[in-house]
Amino acid sequence: MLPFSIELKPGLPVAEQILFAVKKAVVTGQLRPGDKFPSVRVLSQELKVNPNTAHKVVAALVSEGVLVTTPAVGSVVAERELGGRKERAELLGAEVEWLVVEARKLGLGLDDVQAALAAHWKKLGGK
Repeated sequence: MLPFSIELKPGLPVAEQILFAVKKAVVTGQLRPGDKFPSVRVLSQELKVNPNTAHKVVAALVSEGVLVTTPAVGSVVAERELGGRKERAELLGAEVEWLVVEARKLGLGLDDVQAALAAHWKKLGGK
């Protein structure tokens, strides 16, 4: 059984869905620093995805600093290294831009986006 929940949806890249689910699990505390992460084989089997996709996901999580891989131990959730507030906010640049473009495409205003953001923030345990 996987230590995070995910429901794969058609039409979206599988690897991106898995990456998001893992990051969400880390942010919400479902996965904590030091927790063992499934091997590529287990990830592939449990999610019924190609082993290359599972390997791509694990490699991306290691590259992004979400996981740490150690020989003979495997992959574990990394300790979160938080930089300054400005550096952390800059990491969201592309995602914020995407959100703004999508919101404007849908005809939503800033108030609508802020309300939606606040609702999701609370849903994930933010204050």
